[in-house]
Amino acid sequence: MLENEAEFLAFLSDTKGASENTILSYKRDIKNFFQYLSETGIKDLQSITSLTLSAYTLYLQNSKKASSTISRNIASLKCYFSFLHSRNKIQFNPASDLESPKIDKKFPEIMSVQDVELLLNQPDISEPKGLRDKAMLEVLYATGMRVSELISLKVTDINLNLELIHCSGKNKTRVIPLGSKAIEALSRYLKCSRGTLLKNDTETSLFVNCNGNPMTRQGFWKIIKDYAKKAGIHEQITPHTLRHSFAAHLIENGADIQSVQEMLGHSDISTTQIYAKLSKSKLKEVYSKAHPRA
Repeated sequence: MLENEAEFLAFLSDTKGASENTILSYKRDIKNFFQYLSETGIKDLQSITSLTLSAYTLYLQNSKKASSTISRNIASLKCYFSFLHSRNKIQFNPASDLESPKIDKKFPEIMSVQDVELLLNQPDISEPKGLRDKAMLEVLYATGMRVSELISLKVTDINLNLELIHCSGKNKTRVIPLGSKAIEALSRYLKCSRGTLLKNDTETSLFVNCNGNPMTRQGFWKIIKDYAKKAGIHEQITPHTLRHSFAAHLIENGADIQSVQEMLGHSDISTTQIYAKLSKSKLKEVYSKAHPRA
């Protein structure tokens, strides 16, 4: 049983500003740790030492957990014990010197421009659902948004006249330009589809499902999976694949890395630089001339 669970989860949400996914991950990681403690006969927090945590790390390694999974578990434990220590629930912090394993950085999965075109052309735009799906896919590829950001968009976040979209991300709200294909798809969706799908005129979400409710992450993942299958694309395609492809294609076509960083909402440019390693082209110009669908 995770001790001080309610307080810790509130701390993550209110003080740390952690996302719902992060909170769920931390909660799961720490509950797994307490299960391990139960199996090894450790019954109270005061009995946990740095050696206990090192043994748990070794246990995860022997269980063939990926380095990234172990690293996240360690981050969860460090946060949890730091919280307990700051609230005087424990006399010392056993996780203070706990180190994460080195993680080999993998290149992100990137789609070819041809496969992106194929995927984006799958929706049947003669139907309201197809118009919505077309708009979502075009906006995702035109902006590089995270799926959580895409489904959180409000109608008021779109300015078709200025060809801009306001995106509320992890760190701050950013303004991203929209290419002509995305503008066209959004215009048709707003004019011919969204009103048909709506059941409540007070709904402010830009993208809604067939029940008129806000689109969910799971719903959009299924949409992409179905269209990838329909397009005959055998690689696993997720919304994040389009985000990666957006960034890589921009840089391949000459966009400067600082502009791509700003559009992706990366706080650290080193996160964006991985896309530059995928490209053999010299960096030249920014979004308006670089994006294949601008």
